Amino acid sequence: MSKPVRPAVEVYDVSIRYKRGDLKQIGLKEYIIRKLTGKLRVDDFWADRHISFTLMPGDLLGIIGMNGAGKSTLLKALARIMEPTEGTIYTHGRISALLELSSGFDKDLTVKENAYLRGALLGYTRDYMNEVYPDILAFSGLEDFEDYPFRQLSSGMKSRLAFSIASRIDPDILILDEVLSVGDGWFKKKSEKKMREIIGSGATTILVSHSLGQIRSLCNKVLWLNKGKQVEFGDDVAGICDRYEASYKGSSEGQRKA
Repeated sequence: MSKPVRPAVEVYDVSIRYKRGDLKQIGLKEYIIRKLTGKLRVDDFWADRHISFTLMPGDLLGIIGMNGAGKSTLLKALARIMEPTEGTIYTHGRISALLELSSGFDKDLTVKENAYLRGALLGYTRDYMNEVYPDILAFSGLEDFEDYPFRQLSSGMKSRLAFSIASRIDPDILILDEVLSVGDGWFKKKSEKKMREIIGSGATTILVSHSLGQIRSLCNKVLWLNKGKQVEFGDDVAGICDRYEASYKGSSEGQRKA
């Protein structure tokens, strides 16, 4: 008998809470005074509430929802950058997460220096980076900017470099937050092709995108979030996208009439 395939990602009833209020605006002394006098203003904000889904190796999940839906917060939990307040997340395999274009980069270092820095942060040796760096540079199309400081790059160039490094690492699980929406049209097509290659190799990919066309063409599963709550999850990609789009348009029309 063949051994059953283990899920790549398992999310069970996950909720993520932030504290809002006076904590960041005041010092320790003022915090103690307000707490003793009952004037401390702190409340809980649940960015995500009761999220559950399972992904198998090779799945490409698209996460959709309007701003404030909890998409980026969920990705941070999946990438192990933060822990859920409630629930459990299991991931099986090496994770490469690309959540913020400038994260892991030094604005004063060159493109080449930053590529090696990012590689080191991902746990790769200098010998390995020596081997893969030419491919990273060629894929990003930044050969003429190799010695430029990172701060002089456009947002599109930064996106191209970050994606080129993240995708070249050959991860088991690739997590992307809106990175394919930035950059030139030719690179969007190139990055989508690269994503298909990664998926074809058996990697599991999680993508947040405001482009429903991108979600429809790339993903085999969709998670729809609204104000932190799970609306739908499943493999009916076209149907879920249609219902989300209708809900979004309906909400926009209602706001215009109000």
